[in-house]
Formats: sequence, structure tokens, C-alpha cells
Amino acid sequence: MQRISGISVLMLAIGLAGCEQGAVTAPVAGPPPSVGVAAATMREVTPSMEFVARVEATDSVDLIARVNGFLFSREFEEGATVKAGDLLFRIEREPFEAIVAARRADVERAEATLLNARLQRERIEPLVARNSASQAELDQAVAAQQEANAARSAALAALQSAEIDLGYTEIRAPFEGTIGRANFAEGAVVGPASGSLARLVRLDPIFVNIPITDRAMLAFRQAQSSTDFAPYLRLADGSMLEEPGVFQFFDPEVNATTDTVRVRALFDNTDGVLLPGQFVTVKARSMQPEQALVIPQVAVQQDQAGRLVLTVNEEYRVQVTRVTLGDRIDTDWIVLSGLEPGQQVIVDGIQKARPGMIVQPLPSALYSGD
Repeated sequence: MQRISGISVLMLAIGLAGCEQGAVTAPVAGPPPSVGVAAATMREVTPSMEFVARVEATDSVDLIARVNGFLFSREFEEGATVKAGDLLFRIEREPFEAIVAARRADVERAEATLLNARLQRERIEPLVARNSASQAELDQAVAAQQEANAARSAALAALQSAEIDLGYTEIRAPFEGTIGRANFAEGAVVGPASGSLARLVRLDPIFVNIPITDRAMLAFRQAQSSTDFAPYLRLADGSMLEEPGVFQFFDPEVNATTDTVRVRALFDNTDGVLLPGQFVTVKARSMQPEQALVIPQVAVQQDQAGRLVLTVNEEYRVQVTRVTLGDRIDTDWIVLSGLEPGQQVIVDGIQKARPGMIVQPLPSALYSGD
């Protein structure tokens, strides 16, 4: 009996120890996870729209010889800037000068013939008055004078045509611009059928053609009714031109093939940064800043139903909030609806937050606004 009683006491002691050990290892709930939050804030923004566009020269022309002849000289350096009226090419002049001389002699001959016809008419007129010559003879003299006058007019026209052809032996720049490479060497035979001798392009100022969908065009028109917009250019390397351009032309028709409206803007290009054919991004930016509600871009998520953010309410509980967004401004989104100023959106630790759970919100160092 004493032995059994001892075993019972030992088992009781072991059981109590087990109970104490179990109480020490029982799981204890940890603190809520920490997340970084940022407040939806009002800030001054400049509304803008972006479009992909292509650069186009304001003027460009292929220089073509208008008379046939040997290319005598080239008077420019390829790639140089030339002024309006500068001599670019010379075609051999001697054959055309000879034609001009011959046509000038034809004019002198015709004037001599006209003079003789006029004198003949003047001699006959008094004879007819004294009945010493017939009216038929006078009529012939008048007709001869008129015929000689017509021959003189034809000779003058031929001389003018020859002088025009002589002028075509000098090819000059029709406007100021940059001249490209010469397509023919000196001594080559050129003419109207030869094609372009060189291409002249005006680079300053320069056009930017913007194809805009009819829907985007409607939004742009509505936005432009409340504020003025100016076009800014972003180049392929991401840099922006400092000076804005000017919207110059809006096509009155929608292109049925591309479903777009062509808009043209004019930009200064003194430094020659823009070249025809380049793709650029046009940012139509409002000239008058306005106040808008913004949140960091990293806070925005998207699912099949649209865009959303995770917010933290006054009880530190995570909620899903649907938002409607406008333009991106730097690293922020403009919020059109869904949020109020001051609401906390989660920007760090989004992967740890689940709708309905309690979290510990901490101001994000990156989006605190300091």
C-alpha cells in the first residue's frame, strides 16, 4: 500500500510539471504587421495629355534641272545651311547664250521688216488720196505692216523664252534651309528627266504632326475649352525641350483609314535637334495649374474590376477602395473619385496586408512629403 501511494505521488508530480511546461509553450498572438502609408493629398498639378507624333519639315523641295546640259559646277557644301537666293548649281551656259544671241538678231530683223512695212504704208496713203494708187495697194501695205508687227512680237517671245532657259542654267535656293547631298557630279548631263540634283529642307521652324484618335480629340477639345494647352516635346532619350510649341492646325476631317485626326504643332528648332522623320512624344500641357487629389503610383493595383488601393481606416483595418484615376503626374496619380483628402493608402508592405485585417500604419519615408 505504501509503494502504490508513492507511485501515485510521483505520477501526480510529473503531471503537474507537464501542466506547467504546457502553459509555458502555449502560442501567444503577435503584434499586427506594420505597413507604410501615405495620405491622399491635394497638390497643384498641370493637366496634360501625351501623344506619339512624327517630325516634318515646314518646307522641303527636290532641286531639279529645268534645261538639259552639262553640270558645270556645284556651289555649296553638302549638309550646309544656305540662304534664299544662294547659287547652288551651274549648268553650262554657252549654248543657251548663243540661242539668246540668235533670238535677239531675229528681233532686230523683225523690227527692220516692221519699219519697212510702216514706211511703205505711209508712202501709199497720200497717193491713194490723190488717186495715184489704188485702195488695194494700201490694203496690202497695211496688212504687210500688221504681219511684220506680229513677226516682231513672235521674235520677242522667242527671245524671252531663250532668256528664261538661260536663267535656268543657274539653280538657286528658293528658301533658307539645309542642303543635302548632291546626286550628280560635275560634268554629268542633267535635265528635267534626271530627277533630283539635291534636296533642300527647312528645319527652323519645324512641324510636328500628331495623329489623335477621335475620342482623344473630343477629350482634348473639352479640356481646351476650360484652359489653354501648349505642346511640349519629349525626345527619344527622355529629355524635354524647354520651349513649348504652338498648335497651328487641326484637320477638319477624320481619316477613315486610321480613325485619327491630324493635328500640327510648330516648334522652334534653332539648334537643329529635331529632324524630319523622327518619332517624338508630344505632351499637351495646360498653361494654368490647378488643385488635384493625388496618391503615389505604387499604391495603385488593378484587377478585372478595375483599379483599386488598400486603405487603412480609423480602426487600423485594411479596406479595398475602388478609384477612378486621371493623368500621371511625376510619381503620382491624379484621383478623380473614390478617395477623400487625408485618407491613408498603403504604399509599403502591400503584400502583407489583406482586406479586413488589422495593421500598424507607419508613415512611409519615401512618400511622407518631407
